[in-house]
Amino acid sequence: MTQDCSYNELHPLQVLDDSMEPEFPQSCIIVIEPSQVCANGAYVIAVVDEERWFRQYRKEGDGGEKLLATNPAYPEIPLEPGRFRIEGVVVQCNVRRKIKHYNPYRPNDGTASV
Repeated sequence: MTQDCSYNELHPLQVLDDSMEPEFPQSCIIVIEPSQVCANGAYVIAVVDEERWFRQYRKEGDGGEKLLATNPAYPEIPLEPGRFRIEGVVVQCNVRRKIKHYNPYRPNDGTASV
């Protein structure tokens, strides 16, 4: 019997709006690594109340958590324990054949990993 491990494979997604500009322009391709953990500041695919979001994960000093769009025109999404889950982390972005890599497990603001 063969076991399917495709649930753990990297997969691409296309960004459909401008909520994550300028870091992730509309129509760029992001590569997602399935994971339930990430560092503070990582770009993630998260499910909040059964709705899927592409945002930046932030954990505050007081323990509060939220999702942020890099475009300031979009509101932050507060995260309540038990009402969200991280599905994956962005490890790469492709914009017109230019590739940028991300390390979703190393904090980019000096705080500890989730």
